[in-house]
Amino acid sequence: MQLTDLTAVQLLDGYRKGEFGPVEATGQALERARRIQPEVNAFVRLTEEDALERARQSQERWRRGEPAGLLDGVPVTVKDILLLRGHPTLRGSKTVAEQGRWDEDAPAVARLREHGAVFLGKTTTPEFGWKGVTDSPLSGVTRNPHDASRTAGGSSGGSAAAVALGAGPLSLGTDGGGSIRIPAAFCGIFGLKPTYGRVPLYPASPFGTLSHVGPMTRDAADAALLMDVIAAPDARDWSALPPAPEPFTAVLARGVRGLRVAYSPCLGGQVAVRPAVAAAVRRAVASLADLGAYVEEADPDFCDPVEAFHALWFSGAARLTQSFSPHRRQLLDPGLREICARGARSSALDHLAAVDVRMDLGRRMGRFHERYDLLVTPTLPLTAFEAGEEVPRGSGLRRWTGWTPFTYPFNLTQQPAASVPVGTDGDGLPVGLQIVAARHRDDLVLRAAHALYGAEVAQAAGAAIPAAVA
Repeated sequence: MQLTDLTAVQLLDGYRKGEFGPVEATGQALERARRIQPEVNAFVRLTEEDALERARQSQERWRRGEPAGLLDGVPVTVKDILLLRGHPTLRGSKTVAEQGRWDEDAPAVARLREHGAVFLGKTTTPEFGWKGVTDSPLSGVTRNPHDASRTAGGSSGGSAAAVALGAGPLSLGTDGGGSIRIPAAFCGIFGLKPTYGRVPLYPASPFGTLSHVGPMTRDAADAALLMDVIAAPDARDWSALPPAPEPFTAVLARGVRGLRVAYSPCLGGQVAVRPAVAAAVRRAVASLADLGAYVEEADPDFCDPVEAFHALWFSGAARLTQSFSPHRRQLLDPGLREICARGARSSALDHLAAVDVRMDLGRRMGRFHERYDLLVTPTLPLTAFEAGEEVPRGSGLRRWTGWTPFTYPFNLTQQPAASVPVGTDGDGLPVGLQIVAARHRDDLVLRAAHALYGAEVAQAAGAAIPAAVA
């Protein structure tokens, strides 16, 4: 049996029945990670010795019938933006020294440790997670599991590739402008950006309250299980929310019957969506109607807030690198160096003007969700393009935000949003559908996504390990 083909829920069921154990599952996941690494480059490091020791401890707990928590013995990976005790967190940058104590876990990592998860390693990220593809001066280019000539997306591209290829069913990603949802869509997995504060973050992101932590998984059921572990307050994050009113796993079976769904295929004509993407999303939306949702084509009332997003994003980058010496600055990704320079030229008034746009956008979406429980859009208007490029060749675009107009608005509003795989284009590349709900309604996003998986709408892109690379 290939345990790398199983979800976390399936692995736990097998542990419970004694059909196999964490040592076998971890060994297979590590072997898969080693095998895919030369072609895909999903990892900055594997933590093999620690993983096998944690797996042995877990296996003994399962033998005694005393699992430590909800994820005891499940192999997981962690984006190299988040602290993992005992291992460097270099954030894709040559400017971060590997030497250090590294004696603290990020909040979500700490919760995974408490629940017995097995850490396989750290996954790749662009430098400081600054862009929507995954390449960096430190670790090179991360490639798409379905076609290694294409990008995995970013900035959580390593996590998406690892999950898609069976190197652990669960991963922790971060999302400041789409960085969970973009690679989830390009790689054909499930990715959730929870409501801001639902999953605590420490240290605080240099990009401020745009950045969220969330699950990247094979399906929505695994994401709900992971959320039940990581969505717990942590004193180090002053903006962390109190616990959710009920477990996320408890709401999945409620489905979408009676939910009011607004389907916006192109944000009111603001976005040019490729025909194959539009067709796959439209078919999935029809399935939501078949499942009992009230679906209406309707667009949210806002214009593209990209300039406000840039003002906040670029100034965050500038603040991050403010103290860098000229030599250290020369080590940065040239694109990051460029946006840092732009951010450094911004004034406090520019920043506050962007905050005004953000507040208005939040108000508009609040009113929108008085009428609709969910908003559904494509996750992206295109499928994966050339690896090693920030924008598609020949597109005329300057920055990654030019091809991500469906994702970054909902970082400004801090709403929960997920990408669900709903098919492929003519080249066999995955297409993602985005589900958005009002703030604090992560449960509705997970319910709708789980319903699509149950109807097998999401299975074609998300269930099978891509044979081309694996």
